[in-house]
Amino acid sequence: MYKNFEELSPIAIDCLQEIGNIGSGNAASSLSAMLSKPVTMHVPKINVLDYQGIIDKVGGPEKIMTAILVTFKGDIKGMMMFLLENAFAQIVVNTFMGKDHIDVIKMDETDSSAVKEMGNIMAGAYLSALGAMAEFTIEMDPPSMTVDMMGALMSAPMATLDEVGEKVLFIDEGFKIDFVNIESNIILIPEMESLDTLMKKLGVN
Repeated sequence: MYKNFEELSPIAIDCLQEIGNIGSGNAASSLSAMLSKPVTMHVPKINVLDYQGIIDKVGGPEKIMTAILVTFKGDIKGMMMFLLENAFAQIVVNTFMGKDHIDVIKMDETDSSAVKEMGNIMAGAYLSALGAMAEFTIEMDPPSMTVDMMGALMSAPMATLDEVGEKVLFIDEGFKIDFVNIESNIILIPEMESLDTLMKKLGVN
């Protein structure tokens, strides 16, 4: 069984990359339908990074981001965190609430619910791609959302590092909504037993 994510072979990373590609396409279609705007996703790149590497990659510990955290269970278990640039929340709130130039840190409950629902749809698209590819049943728990500096947002993934090693899967992607570039990243942390189950199901030793 895998002891940590650093043991993943290039073939295993390629399999996860393909799942990311399908998940990106699903997420783009779902967002486009909900927002009634054109959405295109960039080709995602998967890296195995530690805590500091993720913070540096995103833009430093003081960068404000919207984080949507989802835990999942079923045939595989784990958690994933979407890190979304503030422009994402602004576009969602403008589309559904007609508000311009919002302060993402001071969003009211209605605005936050709309952003959380869009993140929930994106997470569902990725997990559906994973479930379809591996023929797994995967259930999502209701998501939670936080807007904060990256240093603070990483506390949730850090709490799981004792179980999975010092590094986790970091999916570097991004997309355009109505021709506006949005920075987006995913931290994916399946349990080690689940990672082993997934790789065996996909035929990767």
